[in-house]
Amino acid sequence: MPSFLFKESSDAQGVIMKTSTTHKMEILKFCKTVTVTVAAVVALASSSNAVAEIGITNDKIIIGGVMDLEGRSRGLGQGMKDGIMAALSGKRVKGRQFEYITLNDSYNPTKTKAATEDLVGRGIFTMVGNVGTPTAGASLPVLERAGIPAVGFFTGAGLLRPGRGDIINYRASYIQETAAVIGAAIKAGLKPTQICAYVQNDGYGMAGIAGVKAALVTAGGAKEVVATLDEIMSLRGENPYRNDIGPVGVYKRNTFSSRDGYESLKSWETANGVKCRLVVTVGAYASIANFIGYATMKGEDWVYSAVSFTGAENLRNALREFGVNRNVIVTQVVPPLNSKLPIVQQARAALGSNLSYVTLEGYIVGSMMLKVLETMPGQEITRQSFLAAIKGKKFDLGGLKLDFSNDNQGSDLVISTYLEGDNFNLLSSAEMNRLLR
Repeated sequence: MPSFLFKESSDAQGVIMKTSTTHKMEILKFCKTVTVTVAAVVALASSSNAVAEIGITNDKIIIGGVMDLEGRSRGLGQGMKDGIMAALSGKRVKGRQFEYITLNDSYNPTKTKAATEDLVGRGIFTMVGNVGTPTAGASLPVLERAGIPAVGFFTGAGLLRPGRGDIINYRASYIQETAAVIGAAIKAGLKPTQICAYVQNDGYGMAGIAGVKAALVTAGGAKEVVATLDEIMSLRGENPYRNDIGPVGVYKRNTFSSRDGYESLKSWETANGVKCRLVVTVGAYASIANFIGYATMKGEDWVYSAVSFTGAENLRNALREFGVNRNVIVTQVVPPLNSKLPIVQQARAALGSNLSYVTLEGYIVGSMMLKVLETMPGQEITRQSFLAAIKGKKFDLGGLKLDFSNDNQGSDLVISTYLEGDNFNLLSSAEMNRLLR
């Protein structure tokens, strides 16, 4: 029994010794009542310690997610949600099942902030699988103030590497993705001056431009181009004018207008006497498909690359409207869908025909969450113990290696695929040479 109970009982007995015989029995009865009541409260508090963490109940682990489920990028949000739910459905950790509460933000940062605050108010343990860079910029400050970890967000932006607050990334960065495709293109004989970009005019697009810059700096021989990229990235504000500065065209988030960005690239070609050969795109699948369709209509025979966030299957489906089924490269941050790795086979069994590069990433993120919780000792689950179980650790996730030894990003995996007809195939050096010749 805690010392304060002994103290209170001792004081009461002292009163008894100074009290008349008439009141002694009443005071003894009072002392017993106080002691039993306080002991009951302490016992109740002690029994609740293991479930005292917000978002953890006796039988549930409550997690949240904010993503586009209704807007123009809903294919990405729904894909991540489906993958995470497939990984966690029917699973129990320390006697608890998962409850995954997802809210729509239509890829709009204002809605993201409100939805994040809503979930914080509901009492979630972690935020898992949010989609997008500008939306992450809106949610992360809210999560940091609430002390809620951000886990497996669907973005490769530097904003989350390392970022503020408790952030755990699964995927490789956009810098790594763009470096992979640009490095392969230059190795195939492409000159740095033949590399252009078409991106979303926000933090997501600028994260892509940072990747283009890093790859060109590594390649060398493009100081003037790099200087224009620095100028473009230095512009601040909501949707600043970034066209007609360098080998870059931009479009406003959640819009489909491609002409201004296309004309920016043509102006660069004319002013500098060069021809774009590889156009690195960083945007949402519908907008990127519209740009590729527009450029194709204009007679361009450019080769396009897109980062994983674009969503390979969603992009392919959107391109069908324009009759485009070639000259498109998409980098991926998950294993190939035909991989024999157990994690991919498990995802295929769980998702069936819904298996895609996006749903596979969601499945991996959900499996990562599950794996970490399973490795935690004892029955108690807290945010502190969850983070301690990840940081500095390595995991084997069904053959997929995750390493958090040196940073908050588990995987550096980047593979390149190219669209051929209706399928995305692994891009070899020979295929890159063929595309760019």
